[in-house]
Amino acid sequence: MSGGSYPARARLGEDFFARPVETVARELLGKTLVHRDPAGRIALRLVEVEAYLGEGEDAASHAHRGPTARNRHMFETPGRLYVYLSYGVHHLLNVVCEPAGRGAAVLLRGAEPLEGQAILSRRRGQAGTAIANGPGKLGQAIAAVLGWDGRTLLRGETGLWPGLAPRQIQSSPRIGIRRATEKRLRFFDPDSRCVSRARPAL
Repeated sequence: MSGGSYPARARLGEDFFARPVETVARELLGKTLVHRDPAGRIALRLVEVEAYLGEGEDAASHAHRGPTARNRHMFETPGRLYVYLSYGVHHLLNVVCEPAGRGAAVLLRGAEPLEGQAILSRRRGQAGTAIANGPGKLGQAIAAVLGWDGRTLLRGETGLWPGLAPRQIQSSPRIGIRRATEKRLRFFDPDSRCVSRARPAL
């Protein structure tokens, strides 16, 4: 769907996101993230994600200890964004999964630019494979802000569409965290040059 149209009927619906978070994470690889930006349309193919389990199941998840003012959108209906500020600098995008009340989400870690490369390059100050090969870079590239927290992906200016599925999917322990590091919940397209540089041993 690179450079193509994105009909409403093909947009990923709530049923896609309401499934187990690990299943959703794997199937998000290759999907197209589309954002209608004031500067023009942006589209990126997702190539790297991490799954975070629900309340009480995953010490690395923001939802582990239950709902708070910060993470409340993780516990709402699936198919919305949970956005938070990492280290006071980076806006990280997460997709809420599973039925309401579960608190599970998928962190979007890396993507390949398909449309709007000039917009993305201007924001990142560089071009090529490093535009969105990391969660903070991805957030900066599409100008994500905390105001996006709770935004639905089922309608409106930001959504997910089918795309080019990876030839294979590889998994590894999650990276950039200190808890529950043994869980192999990071999934990526090994053929993509836009996966983040940190590639732990498989």
